[in-house]
Formats: sequence, C-alpha cells, structure tokens
Amino acid sequence: MGYTYVVLGAGIQGTTIAYDMARFGEAEKVMLLDMSLEQAQKSAEHINRLLEKPLVEAGSIDVRNREQLLAALQPADSCLSAVPYFLNPEIAACAVEAKTNFCDLGGNTDVVFQELALHEKALTAGVSVIPDCGLAPGLGNTLAAHGIGQLDQCDEVQVRCGGLPQNPQPPLDYMLVFSVEGLTNEYFGEAVILRDGKIDKVKTFAEHELLQLPAPLGECEAFTTSGGTSTCPWTFEGQVKTYEYKTIRYKGHYEKMKVMHDLGLLDLEAIEVDGQQVIPRHVFHAAALKKLNFPGEKDLVVLRATCKGSRDGQAKTLEYTIVDFFDESTGFNAMSRMTGYPASIVAIMMARGQTERGAIPLEKSVPTAPFLEELALRGIKLQIQES
Repeated sequence: MGYTYVVLGAGIQGTTIAYDMARFGEAEKVMLLDMSLEQAQKSAEHINRLLEKPLVEAGSIDVRNREQLLAALQPADSCLSAVPYFLNPEIAACAVEAKTNFCDLGGNTDVVFQELALHEKALTAGVSVIPDCGLAPGLGNTLAAHGIGQLDQCDEVQVRCGGLPQNPQPPLDYMLVFSVEGLTNEYFGEAVILRDGKIDKVKTFAEHELLQLPAPLGECEAFTTSGGTSTCPWTFEGQVKTYEYKTIRYKGHYEKMKVMHDLGLLDLEAIEVDGQQVIPRHVFHAAALKKLNFPGEKDLVVLRATCKGSRDGQAKTLEYTIVDFFDESTGFNAMSRMTGYPASIVAIMMARGQTERGAIPLEKSVPTAPFLEELALRGIKLQIQES
C-alpha cells in the first residue's frame, strides 16, 4: 500500500508539488484540491499525462470550511498547503485534529510561530507540523542547517537567493515569479537576523553587495529582504554568531527600485490626487503587474548558502550553490520546481516517518542527508565547494 497525499491549491506551485509526490512519494493517490474545480481538473490532467497513469485526483474545497477540510484530511498521510500563508494556522490545526502530517510553503514568520504553538497537540496526535518548507524560507535554511552540521563550530551563515528571468529585460531586469504584492512586502519592512550572536531586526532593502555566481549569471547584486531566515535566528542563537539572508537580482535593479522608493512611489500612506485618496504602492502594483509579466519568458533560480567556521581545528568555509532552470519536459518553471520540490520532499519524508513528531521548525525536524539525496533524485544539481 502506498501513501495518500493532499495538496491544497492547484496553482503552479500546487501542481508541481502534486506531480512530485505522485512520481517520487510512493503514492497510492494524490488529491489536488482547489476552490476552482476546473483549475484542479486541468492541473490533475496535466500531471497524469506526464506520469502516464491516473494517480492525481482533482477536487474542490474551501479551506475555510472546517468540516470540508477535516473530511479531506482524515484519509491522508500528509497534507501540503500551497494556499496563501495566512490560512495555514487553521489548516495546520485541522491537520493535527485529523492526525495528518502537515507542511506548507509559508513565508510569514509570525504565522509560523502560530503553527509551532501546536507542538504538544501534534505530539499527542503522533504527527509532524513543519512550516516554511519552500525555497526561501525553506531549502536555503535546510542547506544552511546541513552546513552547520558539517562543521565542528559554525560562526557565520549567509544565504542568498533569487528568482530571475533567463533573459533580463527592461524596465527592472526582473519578471514576476510570484505576486507583485509579495515582492514589495519583502523589499520594504524588517528582517530578523542573527548578528554578533544576538537576534536583531534590520531594515530591508539595505546592505547592498555584489557577488559572483556561476554561468550564465556572472556578477549580480544582493540586498536584505524579509522572511528568508524564518525561525533560524532563534534556533541557532547561542550556536552561530551570524545568520543573514539577502535576495539576488541582476545588477542595476536595486538602484532603479531605490529611485522609486525615494520618490515615494512605494509608500503605503495615502496621498491626494485629483481629489481622490490614492496609495502610491497600490498604483505601482497595478502598473507593474503588466510591465513585469513576460509571457513565454523562461526563468531561473539561484540559491547559495555559505557556512564559515572550523573543522578539525582548521578554518573551513562550505559553499552550497544551486542554479535551476525552466523545465521543458514538464512545463514547470524554475521557481515552482525549487519551491515545490523541497516542500514535497518534506511531505514525503513525513509520510515515511522520517521527520521529528510535533510542531517543530524545518531546520530541527528534517534530517538533511536523506533530504539532499531526495533532491538529487529530481535532477537538482547541488554544487559544493570547500575552502
């Protein structure tokens, strides 16, 4: 008998996740559920064509309907949420009640702590609840946790990540790979980091740097954004002195965004225009949505986690780098692969009983060696450099 999985949300991320579970997760059945039955059916049909067998079943659900949700979760070994992050605490609570393992793509650390508050209930139910399992937060922190474990002492962790067009185009040398609202939210706010051994909050869209990356990228830039560190500053406080995250972009992007920011075009405070109250950032969202969408353009994802410390009495730096590209064979873009596959691996490992029980942060609950073996099975190439 194989495992039964439930994927909530049949967008590009949910579709990629359901495909991965069906292909690699010893699945008897994958239920792909969405508010739109039509969307779920379209995605399920695409996956079943790729697999050449009918493992994925479509269905409709309103995740805010507790009775519907419980009924869907009870037969499942693992559930993965690919719906907006603010819905995840209630879904996680339902999963615990249904005695079903649960993980999500996350993206908001305050919400993660709400889910982690389910720890005792999850322990009693004998299930795992693991938030923030996507790309960043998610895979970047798993690579960092692996590196920390390979050193006798780790002093510094630097994680860098970016989703980019393979062929950058004006005006920002960027294409939307997730919502424009999410983009500006990450750019302008506060980031939680470890610095000098203490948890600290720093302003985002700051601390600009240049870095050299593998071909075809070359020299790019990075700057502080929010959310990428997730719970790691708390987990590694007292063990690691520095733990920081920045977003990677093509050179020049930062200055262009900074001009708009400095002009007030990204402000959230309303201003009067022709007698109407207008929020500048909302105007930017509406305009940028059209200008940053490039139909048919292929993307790439670059991720690097660098861990500095010592091993066997010698200074050691471990650098883990992934560059992934749009997949012609499946039609899945790099962002959906690098977000969906890591999360799916966690859901599969939960179903197999390979993760810690309870509601526990990703970096504590998922053993990194078998996780990386799973990543390699999917053709994700991890470059490891030691110095």
